[in-house]
Amino acid sequence: MAESRWWQYFKPNIFDPGEDLQSTDRYRLLRRNIVVLMMLVTIIPLTLMAVINYHQYRSSLTDEIINPMRLLTSKTKHSFELFLEEKLSTVRFITSAYPVETLANEKNLNRIFRVLKKEFGGFVDLGLIDCKGIQVSYAGPYDLLAKDYSDQAWYHEVTIRGTYVSDVFMGYRNFPHIAIAVQLGNEECDNWVLRATIDTSLFDNLIAAMGLDAESDAFLINDKGVFQTNSKFYGKVLEKCPFLPPPGNYGIHIEEEMDPKGREVIVVYTHLENFCCNLVMVKPKSVVLKTWFTLKSEMFFIFIIGTIFILLTIFKMTGVLVKKTRDADERRELAFRELEHAHKLSSIGRLAAGVAHEINNPLAVINEKAGLMKDLLERAEPFDKKEKFMEVTASIQKSVERCKTITHRLLGFARRMEVQFELLDVNDVIREVLGFLEKEYLYRGIEIRLELDENLPQISSDLGQLQQVFLNILTNSFSAVEDNGLVIIRTWEEDPETLGVSIEDNGCGMSKETLDQIFEPFFTTKKGYGTGLGLAITYGIVQKLGGRLKVESQEGEGTIFYVFLRKAPPSNTGELR
Repeated sequence: MAESRWWQYFKPNIFDPGEDLQSTDRYRLLRRNIVVLMMLVTIIPLTLMAVINYHQYRSSLTDEIINPMRLLTSKTKHSFELFLEEKLSTVRFITSAYPVETLANEKNLNRIFRVLKKEFGGFVDLGLIDCKGIQVSYAGPYDLLAKDYSDQAWYHEVTIRGTYVSDVFMGYRNFPHIAIAVQLGNEECDNWVLRATIDTSLFDNLIAAMGLDAESDAFLINDKGVFQTNSKFYGKVLEKCPFLPPPGNYGIHIEEEMDPKGREVIVVYTHLENFCCNLVMVKPKSVVLKTWFTLKSEMFFIFIIGTIFILLTIFKMTGVLVKKTRDADERRELAFRELEHAHKLSSIGRLAAGVAHEINNPLAVINEKAGLMKDLLERAEPFDKKEKFMEVTASIQKSVERCKTITHRLLGFARRMEVQFELLDVNDVIREVLGFLEKEYLYRGIEIRLELDENLPQISSDLGQLQQVFLNILTNSFSAVEDNGLVIIRTWEEDPETLGVSIEDNGCGMSKETLDQIFEPFFTTKKGYGTGLGLAITYGIVQKLGGRLKVESQEGEGTIFYVFLRKAPPSNTGELR
């Protein structure tokens, strides 16, 4: 088993449980704070930059796209105004060049009309209206001679203003046209009117000359929102337009609206001079901002990918940084705990040395007295209880020798005596230790189940100290189980350099708090009779032998002690004897 694996199991036994929980929260808080700080430092500036670039580029792109629409609309407006001004100027020229008497002659009027159609085009008919509103002369394809216009609003308007240009209307001709009327007079009356009608199909030609794409539309509407030309998408001549012109008759107005088809469109309005109409150009927003939408998608994709990459980098770097910080803190804390633990063991050693010396003195006296008694008994004459006294004396000497061995080990623990290594069979050592405890487990009915690997190689270790390790662990296992309990002992070859021994019981188990402190000196759950030194000494012995020790336990289920022993002795220990 690797060294890191041992520390993984051993660390919880060194750190205080409250400290460990506190450390976990502390590192979680540290990681959270670092992540939040790095996100604030990276994501917020990136987001601000993306938002600013988004709005600036959109504004710039919109201007670049809207300006051509504004320019095209303005040019077309001037084309309409020039067209209408040309027609109006032509009629004015006729009224200035010919007197009323000449225009009243139908032959003259027809000759003039033919010249107009040939040279200028677009004229449908031409008529002269007298002071009473009666058309007295007419040139054109319709029978409108003697038509009375005296009750028409346009007639009264032209007599007041001098000129008049109408909206598109059907009239008597029953097709879309506009009327241009100019006032003229003679010596008798100033309210004569020369009236011409213009074919509005020429308007469609002007709009077609704009060269719009298939998704765009352009048309004329009057101030009331009535179509003056046909629209590709929104209606025919004289139908109601869904877009109302803005108030005011100057400049170009650009609006973002929703058309009847539910599309977002950009609408450009411009008012025509001397003609109560507005030129309207409609372009879907998706077409206008197609380039922008493509760029926006690419920007959004790049932003998301960049953000994800930044977040992954932040979490990865933060995890590595916090892990290294935590490992460094744990190594420092572990070194401090080991130093503290070593100081405790040193104090125990000094205490053990003092106790051993104090016990050795009376033991020496007892041993000498027992030897003297034995010598006296051997020289004395035979008597009834002589054999009994000899047995008692031998028992005293044997007990003294046993106490001497124990105090010698105490002194060895206190002085950190050199370990004496020899070749051992771990299975034999376990069986020998079980022999020491045979009376106890048989008396209590505890079942000992041996699952020993009989092919284990021998190891180089100290017999006495290895016996003490197994003795301490088994004693704890017997204390944990009830009568008729179960203890399972297993041995196996962990890796080419290590043997494993496990001692499992089905006793009461230990809580996490207890498990975290079992290797601390003077910690015991055996209130009233436990010293709390057994497992602390066991840990020290295993470590001195170059081995590893770990424990697993579930409260109410049982405990497993694992002892991992090196096959060869550590290089800084004693030699084989």
